[in-house]
Amino acid sequence: MKKIKGPAIFLAQFAGDAAPFNSLDSIAQWAAGHGYKGIQIPSWDARLFDLAKAADSQDYCDEVKGIAAAHGLAITELSTHLQGQLVAVHPAYDAQFDAFAAPHVRGNPAARQQWAVEQVQMAAVASRRMSLNAHATFSGALAWPYVYPWPQRPAGLIEDAFEELARRWKPILDVFEDNGVDAAFELHPGEDLHDGVTFEMFLDRVGGHARANILYDPSHFVLQQLDYLDFIDIYHDRIKCFHVKDAEFRPTGRAGVYGGYQGWVDRPGRFRSLGDGQVDFPAIFSKMAQYDFAGWAVLEWECALKHPEAGAAEGAPFIARHIIDVTEHAFDDFASGGADRDLNRRLMGF
Repeated sequence: MKKIKGPAIFLAQFAGDAAPFNSLDSIAQWAAGHGYKGIQIPSWDARLFDLAKAADSQDYCDEVKGIAAAHGLAITELSTHLQGQLVAVHPAYDAQFDAFAAPHVRGNPAARQQWAVEQVQMAAVASRRMSLNAHATFSGALAWPYVYPWPQRPAGLIEDAFEELARRWKPILDVFEDNGVDAAFELHPGEDLHDGVTFEMFLDRVGGHARANILYDPSHFVLQQLDYLDFIDIYHDRIKCFHVKDAEFRPTGRAGVYGGYQGWVDRPGRFRSLGDGQVDFPAIFSKMAQYDFAGWAVLEWECALKHPEAGAAEGAPFIARHIIDVTEHAFDDFASGGADRDLNRRLMGF
């Protein structure tokens, strides 16, 4: 059995213009000071990382790994959540997602989409240069505005959307294959890949591509009321990344899954700091150990109530407590009679 690595932390929600959050060296020192052993790096944040340089220069990648190692940290994965989102954008969201792109492609959806594809492909190369075997991203969405089937959808609309999504992602996945890296899609509301059914629809259309995989985050399944433990049983072979994030769902007589257009504090479903929500983490870590998940347990902090630094400080010991030090022996080995084929045959009356 394999032991999960961790605790680690996703830096995206903490990066900022003030020290210690404004450079890779200082934020790595801060993370190590809280007890983290790994960092997941948002590749779009120039304060922390230069993606184009990483794709082009082994020396730069070695420098980045060296900065982390100087603080006792490993790089767990790179992330292209924002760029992956832009691989497929429904026109309804053009204005909202334009800010995710580089200034020179804003206002030009075709150029923005091509830029996003190149970004994610560069991330595959950079991941290989950094000796990483998995990468975190989003799928983007063409069908999401039609998630609720009213007004009635024209026949074939969803199928056509997934055909196009697959057409855009297949060449990107081939680049990941060329570089020996798994693309792990965070299944997330707002993305076309947001649950098991939609992941399977996509997987079918990319021919079961070996590099099309999953970033498992139970918090998004709590908000969808999906069985996040059964999900691991079904898809464990495809789970390559793991975000440790808590959530709660407390419906009322006024609002449920859809949230009534309310802000995060007032929604029945909302993200919480670790231990403050409803996610059954002992059961999740048990299943991860059962299925030999050997990747990183990475805190993603998104809480509607708690201060981020408090959530970060509590996150490392929380994850460390839940990582199972897997056994090499069965608990009843002491009573084993050893292997005896003749005895086996006699017991069965042969």
